[in-house]
Amino acid sequence: MQFQAKRLFNSALWVFLLTLLAAYLVGSRVAPTWEVNRVLVEVEWTAEGYIYLEEDGEKRLLERPEAFEDSLLNADTLNQLAAEGQSPEKTEQYVVAQVADGSGGFIEKVYRLQASRHWKLWSFLPALVAIILCWITKEPILSLFAGIVVGAALIGIPDVLSGILIPSIGTESAATILILYLWLLGGLMGVWEKTGASRAFADTMSTHFVRGPRTAKLVAWMLGVIFFQGGTVSAVLVGTTVKPLADKERVSHEELSLIVDATSSPIAVLLAFNAWPLYVQAFMGVAGVSYLATEADRVAFFFRSIPLSFYAIGSVLLTFLLSIDKLPWTPLKLRQARHRARTTGQLDAADAEPLAMTHVQTSAEKKMEQQQGLGDHSSHVLDFLLPLAALLSVAIGTYLAYGSPQVLWAFAVALTLAALLGWYRGMPLRQIVLAMIEGQKSVVLGSFILLLAITIGNLSQEVGGGRYLVSILGNLQAYWALPALVFLMAVVISFSTGTSWATFAVTLPLVMPLAHAIAMNQGLAHPELYLSISFIACLNGGVFGDQCSPISDTTILSSMCTGADLMDHVTTQIPVAMQAAVLAVIGWTVLVLVAV
Repeated sequence: MQFQAKRLFNSALWVFLLTLLAAYLVGSRVAPTWEVNRVLVEVEWTAEGYIYLEEDGEKRLLERPEAFEDSLLNADTLNQLAAEGQSPEKTEQYVVAQVADGSGGFIEKVYRLQASRHWKLWSFLPALVAIILCWITKEPILSLFAGIVVGAALIGIPDVLSGILIPSIGTESAATILILYLWLLGGLMGVWEKTGASRAFADTMSTHFVRGPRTAKLVAWMLGVIFFQGGTVSAVLVGTTVKPLADKERVSHEELSLIVDATSSPIAVLLAFNAWPLYVQAFMGVAGVSYLATEADRVAFFFRSIPLSFYAIGSVLLTFLLSIDKLPWTPLKLRQARHRARTTGQLDAADAEPLAMTHVQTSAEKKMEQQQGLGDHSSHVLDFLLPLAALLSVAIGTYLAYGSPQVLWAFAVALTLAALLGWYRGMPLRQIVLAMIEGQKSVVLGSFILLLAITIGNLSQEVGGGRYLVSILGNLQAYWALPALVFLMAVVISFSTGTSWATFAVTLPLVMPLAHAIAMNQGLAHPELYLSISFIACLNGGVFGDQCSPISDTTILSSMCTGADLMDHVTTQIPVAMQAAVLAVIGWTVLVLVAV
């Protein structure tokens, strides 16, 4: 065993050193390739010629846009600067261009020019190193940090701490992660455990609804469908809700984390009464396409395309079959995990390192605390359900009121209510504070991994692998292959960056015009259907890659909230997700050949 561990360490070390050397040589000797993406934006003109731009529900006044033909933000100029070893002063600019109005005249349209660079295939090196080292060592912290170091060498930043980590961690999004997942989520899990609320919920569900591991998993699947906000919100809500119940019924953490993860983003695509359509529509505009002309048109197009979400549908259905132990092609490792948990009660593998160490407090532990005078209080299932109901009410209410769920408010209200209920039932204030601290300790590892994952995701976007991958599909001639290639492209980008939404921002502005152009050039009978299939393939590819990536926030949170080992979750989830992916690609290809 020691010899094998040493051999794996040596292999990982050589992978890191060789890729670090390669990144340094490429970054110092190869000029990056610059590309400029032009996105149409909807604005309001002022009488003085300035523009009001609406973003996130707020309007802001921008300077008078420069004429498109006068802008220096173009690929030729940028690549000339790169060849001279220089960088542009800015990478984003709003410009105005004259566009034919279809009646012989011209109208002014405002575009946002966004310049990005890439080093072709070398741009995938940072994420590739992190993922390979995760597979070899099963040490996500060291693997992610190694990927960050390689990325820093590629873009020429020797000081990784102040040049990469601190700017990434010192952002509003990073602070939100620390407050939400470390303080609020960890505190809530700690209070629920110490007050016995988790145990009370598990006891109630076991008495009235659950009759074994299969029904426990089915409850998890149903909650994943109900919490259709998707992404991190769904993973946290479902994971923290069902974990005490599933642990009591001997559901392996590999199975539970898979169910939680596979019913997060896929459900958000299918039951898209959330922020997804409004976000995605911003990248769907195609010049000259009337049914994509306005925001309302693009949102309607999104909803019309939902029945074509073959991967999301397949993922949800296969997860349902897994929940009732009827999945036809259950991977060996998943079968072994199920057998281990049900026969021995071990919810994780012997060598696993769960991202959260919380557990459901047993009756014996509860009695011992009471005898010691530390837990002289009663617990009730309402101590679990009321904070959960408050959390959902605030999240859904703020979404309806403001257009996006205020998750921080929701968890803060839930934690406050859980603490007050514990105090009301006789738990000393000091014990409540200690319970919060213990709960926060349990998620420190996962929160740290999450911050590193976000850092390497941002770094991967900066080095431009996604942009390069999109650019090489521009000359595609086989129209029937486009959905499969778009799906694969989105998978690679989201898997290597750990984010589906950033993948959409990179791919959709190029995929949509490309699909429309191919439909027109090939004279397809149903170009709108072809565009819908290509669009939904891109959307589903981003979801698949994000769901399976070991550096994705939803993957990490699904492991954290269910108490699973990160790499055990990844290696058991991918074979099941691959089944849905293969079926989806076949379905899209056949549909294009038959119906388009």
